[in-house]
Amino acid sequence: MGINSTLIWSVEVRWLYDKRLVQQSVDSMFSGHVAAYKNQHYQELRRMSQDRGQLFEDPEFPCNNSSLFYSKPLPGRVEWKRPKELCPDPRLFVEGLSAHDLNQGEVGNCWFVAACSCLAIKPELWQKVIPNWGDQEWDPKHPEKYAGIFRFRFWIFGEWTDVVVDDRLPTINGQLIYCRSKLGNEFWSALLEKAYAKLSGCYESLSGGNTGDAVVDFSGAVAESIDLEKVPLNDKPEEREKLFAHLLKVNDRGGVISCSIKADPHEIEARMACGLVKGHAYSVTMVKRVRVGHGLIAYFKNETLPLLRMRNPWGQHEWKGAWSDSSEEWTKIGDTERGNLGLTVEDDGEFWMSLEDFCRYFTDIDVCRVINTSLISIDKTWHEAVHHGSWTRHVEPLRNRCGGCMNHKDTFLQNPQYMFEVTKEEDEILISLQQRDMKIHRPRGQGENLTIGFALFKVERNRKYRLHDLITQQNVKTSTYINARSIFMRITLPRGRYVVIPSTFQPGHLGEFMLRLYADVDSECRELTEDKPRVRCCSSIVGYPQMVSQIYVHGAEGLENQDSTGGADPYVIISCERSSVRSNIQKDTLKPVFDTRAIFYRRNPRKPITVEVWNSNAVKDEFMGQVVLTADLNDPSGPQKLQLRKRGSQAADEMPGTIILRVASARELIAM
Repeated sequence: MGINSTLIWSVEVRWLYDKRLVQQSVDSMFSGHVAAYKNQHYQELRRMSQDRGQLFEDPEFPCNNSSLFYSKPLPGRVEWKRPKELCPDPRLFVEGLSAHDLNQGEVGNCWFVAACSCLAIKPELWQKVIPNWGDQEWDPKHPEKYAGIFRFRFWIFGEWTDVVVDDRLPTINGQLIYCRSKLGNEFWSALLEKAYAKLSGCYESLSGGNTGDAVVDFSGAVAESIDLEKVPLNDKPEEREKLFAHLLKVNDRGGVISCSIKADPHEIEARMACGLVKGHAYSVTMVKRVRVGHGLIAYFKNETLPLLRMRNPWGQHEWKGAWSDSSEEWTKIGDTERGNLGLTVEDDGEFWMSLEDFCRYFTDIDVCRVINTSLISIDKTWHEAVHHGSWTRHVEPLRNRCGGCMNHKDTFLQNPQYMFEVTKEEDEILISLQQRDMKIHRPRGQGENLTIGFALFKVERNRKYRLHDLITQQNVKTSTYINARSIFMRITLPRGRYVVIPSTFQPGHLGEFMLRLYADVDSECRELTEDKPRVRCCSSIVGYPQMVSQIYVHGAEGLENQDSTGGADPYVIISCERSSVRSNIQKDTLKPVFDTRAIFYRRNPRKPITVEVWNSNAVKDEFMGQVVLTADLNDPSGPQKLQLRKRGSQAADEMPGTIILRVASARELIAM
C-alpha cells in the first residue's frame, strides 16, 4: 500500500471511528424512554420481516393516494419503488452527510429541506434523528439482513418518538417526486422526508411550514422568531452588531438559524434582481467574523467583517451582490482565511453575504437554541422546567381554563397559571410556549394553528394561589399573539416571584400546549391550581382566613435626615400574623424604590399589618422606621404617603422619612 493510499485509508478509518464515538454519546442520551409512533417498534418489525424473508410494508402509511395528498392530485402516474429498483447500489449515506446533498422536490416544503440542510452540518443533531445509522445502512456483504425498514427519531411535543417507514418511495417516470439527494444512490433525505410526512398525515401536509418548527422536531431546541420589519436595522449599525453577536453565539453553541423574505401570495418563490427568492426558506450554515487583509498585516490590524453563509434548498439561484461567489470582495481576505471558510464548493446553492445586506433583504429569522441542561459542562448550563397543559372549557368560571387574551378582562385569569422564582439579583429567563402541531389534521380541512401568546406578571413575594384580579398586579411584558406553533420570550428579570399565563387570543378556543422555562438557577416553576386556602380539619381550631389583604410598597423618601454618612442600603419587611415578606436591598440610596408586594390571608383582621424600613449593615441592620396598617375595607384605593414612626412604647413618635404604599383588602378570598 502506497503512502497516499495509506493516508486515505487512515482518514476513512478515523472518520468512521469519530462517527462511532459520536453515535455512542448520542445513544447514551436516550437511555430513558423513547415513544413508538403508532405503537410500531422498529426492532420487532425488522426481526419479523427478516424471519419471514419479506421486505417490510408499512400498514400505517400505505402506498396509495391517502399518503400523498388530500386535495391536489399529482400530475402523473405515481409508482412506489424501493431504492434497489431505482439504482443498483443504494446507500443511506454516500461519503457522509452534507448540506449539499439535498434538492427540493415537487411539494412546497423548502422550509423542511432548509431544516435538513441545517441538520446535515451538525452530527450531534442528525445522529439523534437517524439513530443507529450504521445498523440501518445497506450491507452488500449481508443482503439477508436488509428488511426494507428504517426508523427516524423526532422530538414531538416534549417527547422523543421513533417513527418507522418502509423504503417504498413515490416516483413518476422512474424519478423521485419529493426530496432527493444529488447523488442518485443516496436516500437518507427521501426516507427522512417520508417519516416526517407520515407524522404529518401525508406528503401534501408538508406544503407550507416553518423551518424553525422542523428544527425543533429534529433537536428539541427552543425556537425564537425575529421579525426584522418590526426592528429595522438598515440605519442602526449598533443594533445590527447586537443581532450578529446574538446569531454568532447561537451558532457557536450548536444552534440552528434559518431566514426568509416575506412575500405577498402572488410573489411566493419569485426571484429578485439580486438573486434571492421571496417566500423561500434559507438555511444559515455559518456565522463568522472574517479577518480582512493579507498575511501578518491582517493579524496585526485585526480588522474583521461580519458575514453569514446561507444555502438555498433548490441548490441554485444564489445571491449576486457583495461577497457572492464571483464578487471582488473576496480579494480583501487572504488565502488562509478563504480556506478556513471552506470556499471550495461551487454552484451548490450556498453563498455568503454581509450582515448589512442580510438585514437589508431578509425579513424573518428563526433562531433555534439547543439548550444545554447538562449538569457537567464547560458551557452555560440552563435549568429547565417543562409543563404540559391544555385550554379546556367548563361552565364554572373558577374551573374554566380557556379565557382568551388580556383584551378579555372578565375571563383572562381563567387561563392556566404558572409561577416561578428569580432568586438571583438578576437573571436571564427564556420562556417558550408551544402548541401541539396541527398539520396532521389538514386532510380533514382543519390543521391551522391557534393564535396563542402569554402574559408575564410580577406578583407578591409570598403568593401561593391563583390570580383573580389584574388591577393589583404588575404586567411585566406580554408576548406577541400569532398563529405560530411556538411563541418565545427572552427577558432579564430582577429577583422576585412571577406568574406566566398562556392563552389563546380568543376565549373558548381549546387546545394543548407545552410551556418551557429556562433560568440560570432552579426557578421552582409550578402550576397554580388552588384559588384560596383549603379548609382543613384543624381550621376550626386555628381559624380560617376571614379577609385577604394586599400591600404594595412602592418606595420611601426623606431618609437622608437619618443618615450622617449620606448613604444607606434600605429594605422593607412587611409582616402579618406570624408571616413576613422582605424586599430586595436597594444599594446606596436614600430614595429607595422597593416595588414589593405581599398578600396575606388573615384569620384575625383586627391584627394590624406592619411595614418596617431597615438599613442593611455588615454587623447589625439598623431600624429606620415603620408604619402600622389596619388594612381594612375602608382603606383608600390609591397610593398613600405615610410618616415613619418608632416601635414599641414609642410607636407614636415620628422618625424622619415617609413611605409610599397602597393597601387593598376584601372579604372575598378570591378577590385578588
